[in-house]
Amino acid sequence: MTRITSRTRLVVGASAGLLLALAVPLAASAHVEVGPDSAAAGSTTPLTFSFHHGCDDSPTTSLKITIPDGIGNATPVYEGGWTIKRALRADGTPSAVTFTADTPIESGVEASVSLDTLIDTSAAGKTLPFLVEQTCVKGSTSWTQIPAQGQSAEDLDNPAPAVTVGPKAPTTAGADASAHGSSHADASAPATTAEADPVARWLGAGGLVAGVAALVVAIVGVTRRRRAS
Repeated sequence: MTRITSRTRLVVGASAGLLLALAVPLAASAHVEVGPDSAAAGSTTPLTFSFHHGCDDSPTTSLKITIPDGIGNATPVYEGGWTIKRALRADGTPSAVTFTADTPIESGVEASVSLDTLIDTSAAGKTLPFLVEQTCVKGSTSWTQIPAQGQSAEDLDNPAPAVTVGPKAPTTAGADASAHGSSHADASAPATTAEADPVARWLGAGGLVAGVAALVVAIVGVTRRRRAS
């Protein structure tokens, strides 16, 4: 009969704990992820959707990304290895973008696709989920689960990648206007300084007095000559 010692139990427990610690983050990372996962309302933000797994290890053939309300426009970024197809709304903006791989992408190989997005100001304070359909050589996975109140994406098996929208970024219009006004003030500064220069005023007044005095002397001289004649 094999005797299990305390040291053996300790080694087995530690090994199991290590395997569990490694398995949890690996399972959590086996998602379609988006980066960055936060952005400012009213901004143009490039979003990258990445994955490194297939459907039960079957190679990935395509990703279909549904554009949520709150995204005013989404422009797919062409990168080698993908064919892009858009489904358009009545206003010409895409409601969904499908990236089809030229060659199926095996599990364990990281791949990504990108969209340049315009985030509406009305989306401030909201979390926008991008529903993703991952199609593989065999089967597919729908990354469409949205956390309920009190849940997080880690609580779900197939969470939709999501972007949290913050407040609108402050503009520099006020600063630009101030700088614009300042430039005008600087342009007019020499004239203002000249007008306010007391030395210039005294010199001008002195010149005027000298001119009047010379005129008086000339008149007096002419008058005396006429009397003498």
